Amino acid sequence: MDFGYTPEQEALRRDVRRFIAENLTPEVRADLERHNEGFGASPSRHKSGPLYELFQKIRARGWLGISYPKEYGGQGGDRISQYIVEEEFGRVNIAVGLGGSGAPAILAAGTEEQKRYFIPRLISGEASFALGFTEPGAGADLASLQCRAVREGNLYSINGQKMYTSAAHVATHIYLMARTNPAVPKHQGISIFLIPMDTPGITVRPLWTIQNNPRAPGGTTYGAARTNEVFFDDVRVPGEMLLGKENEGWRVGAMGLNLDRVGAMRYLISVRRDEDIVNWVKENTFDGYAPAEDPAIRDKIADLWIEAQLCRLMTMRSMSIVEHGGHFTYEGSAEKVWAPEHGVRTTEAISQILGPYGQLLNGSLYAIESGIFAHNLMGAFQSGINHGSTQVMRDQVARRGLDMPRK
Repeated sequence: MDFGYTPEQEALRRDVRRFIAENLTPEVRADLERHNEGFGASPSRHKSGPLYELFQKIRARGWLGISYPKEYGGQGGDRISQYIVEEEFGRVNIAVGLGGSGAPAILAAGTEEQKRYFIPRLISGEASFALGFTEPGAGADLASLQCRAVREGNLYSINGQKMYTSAAHVATHIYLMARTNPAVPKHQGISIFLIPMDTPGITVRPLWTIQNNPRAPGGTTYGAARTNEVFFDDVRVPGEMLLGKENEGWRVGAMGLNLDRVGAMRYLISVRRDEDIVNWVKENTFDGYAPAEDPAIRDKIADLWIEAQLCRLMTMRSMSIVEHGGHFTYEGSAEKVWAPEHGVRTTEAISQILGPYGQLLNGSLYAIESGIFAHNLMGAFQSGINHGSTQVMRDQVARRGLDMPRK
């Protein structure tokens, strides 16, 4: 199987790189640091400033929503071209894709009205979603969630709490998973709602992360300074906010998460650590000692680089399946096992390579690369839990990919 790029796609990559070199000014970089608010936050929500102006230039080039249908505000292009654009901007910490946005699930399961309302706004950045999944008693075992949505005629009354709801303080909507039928097996009584964050009864409270003090530098994996708790107190929403059919939210949510795991940003979360340490080792020497010439370091980095290429090939395989209309089942779950565990191995190996100085955080006098390797270490382990734990993903690979029984 050939995962090479066509001449047109390579030309697109060169064009994007030229654009970044010409437009990523110190003012834009400073704006990026100020607005490091995690997944769900779009640069376009800031209606002025260098980052907003850059986003409008990107939009004018037709680089947003490349693979989405034209009738919903996309470009009607191919998935690989979208991946190339997302990858190049992702390397400079600018998210231009719709990974984690809820858009794939809306496109697959939404009504025509929902598609026409949300997809163009998600592409433009006018709308953005926080993902309301995890609860205090339902994290890795998400199907145990207890946030309730009770039907009252054409309305639903919602009560409960969500935790670790990244970007809930800046998103326009929440992609909420709630229990609509407690009398059936837990996976069968869940529904998904698309709810504006300004709906009466919704309260957002900050949860400051370990990356907050000191603030993680740009490019840190899971380096957002803030996440949130979200409370729902008699929140009343119309039935038109239901995504898919009532009580089929687990299927819709699982499908959306699988599709969200495919793309450049998820790939970069897994491999940027490898690229950063390779660049650092190549560029630094200390009193005649060159880490790049140390055989133990070279051997370890080579092992990790090979693992990173597996991340790339798994991502390309999944995109190829989606691009050709194939049946996407366990592939996203397999990526969600391999890539986060690779990231943890890489982060631990980097800490051993750098020694004590590699533990210094941003702001420390002798911190290496503004402490990014130390901050990566603090964020690495959550990648094995976010959007589904690796243990749950292994179970999905076994059942969906290998057709193994539950017991």
